[in-house]
Amino acid sequence: MGFSAKSYARIIGANDRVRVGIVGFSNRFRSSLFPAFMNHAKAQNFEFVAVSDLWNRRRDEAYAYAKEKAGIELAKYRNNDELFPRTDVDAVIISTADFQHALIAADAVRHGKDVYVEKPLAETLEDAKIVRKAVEETGKILQVGSQRRSAPNYIAANEYIRSGKFGDIKMVDMTWNVNQPGRWRLPELTKEIRQQDTDWDRFLMNRPKVAWNPRFYLEYRLFWPYSSGIFGQWMAHQIDTVHWFTDLPHPRSVVANGGIYQWNDGRTNPDTLTAVMDYGPEGDSKGFQVLYSSRFTNSAGGVKELYFSNAGSLNLDTNEVTAEGGLSQRSAADMGMKENLLEPFTLSNAAKMETSANTGSDPMTSLHMLNWMECVRNRKKPNADVVAGYNHSLANIMGRTAYETGKRVTFDDAKQEVVVS
Repeated sequence: MGFSAKSYARIIGANDRVRVGIVGFSNRFRSSLFPAFMNHAKAQNFEFVAVSDLWNRRRDEAYAYAKEKAGIELAKYRNNDELFPRTDVDAVIISTADFQHALIAADAVRHGKDVYVEKPLAETLEDAKIVRKAVEETGKILQVGSQRRSAPNYIAANEYIRSGKFGDIKMVDMTWNVNQPGRWRLPELTKEIRQQDTDWDRFLMNRPKVAWNPRFYLEYRLFWPYSSGIFGQWMAHQIDTVHWFTDLPHPRSVVANGGIYQWNDGRTNPDTLTAVMDYGPEGDSKGFQVLYSSRFTNSAGGVKELYFSNAGSLNLDTNEVTAEGGLSQRSAADMGMKENLLEPFTLSNAAKMETSANTGSDPMTSLHMLNWMECVRNRKKPNADVVAGYNHSLANIMGRTAYETGKRVTFDDAKQEVVVS
């Protein structure tokens, strides 16, 4: 064609309005991403100008919603082949089915758009490599929706662990438990959607061509290869904090087990899952274990992220650092050692929220959106860049491979390949 991908987009001046397209008008976009964006749109001089969605109903809903909530009239596009060539669209927010994130994001940056994309970044290693290469070659800004990286308490936890005061991480215990038969189910909507009102072939992208299935389209999180379910939806958030706090890109090994023990509704992804991951520098005996468990069958325990060292615990549910479980004087004395106990404190005391930040129902997403907007302006690396997304994708892919094969899974860094033992 005779010109680079970067030339598709105009140069954004300091005072120029940044014009943003919506790719996928999902429930997540409606309830969280739209309000997070609007919290900062005026101050940052950003505006929504267009929507792309394969389903005509979603396009119409997006138009009506934006007009009602913000007085915006969106241009409507049937697909990204219509939206992405627009040179007056500077950036896009992607909130589509999980398996589509990586390839749509890669296409967007190659058309000169900066990107905010929901997690998981990728569900296969091939897709993860494609989007990482595209972002690195184009130099566009890409923020993955791992919003913990913009939350004050998590930022404080990261700084605390890196200070060395916590000591070496020896164990991480993470849970995400709910008891919701309707989680990721949309039974009424699946009755209403019609194949002729959407574009089934485009929806499938690089997945195998199969007959029209409204559940695959709308309840994709329940079915592989459209989503890895628990891994991509929930573990992606939590395992990302491990990578962030330690600078380790992925587990050294993973084993996993689980199944569909309660909700036998035709789904293929498990409703109960446990993964055990070993982390640490390659070739080094130093390391720690991450125990990840999630169930849809009983909500006891809720959502937890607990970090343990020899000196105590860091609880990212309560934001408390305590000496709980640390090496007591009595136990240490028996072995001729010294007591090793943390000084208790609350992370929130060390974390400061910007006075201008919205503190509504989803403050983490609001802060994360603000960070993306600022990076689109200043061209600095966002809090959850493409490498962070690539790395959480590796952990998810290793976990899902271990679950599917029943084998111990490792990763070959030189070849960037998953290895099944």
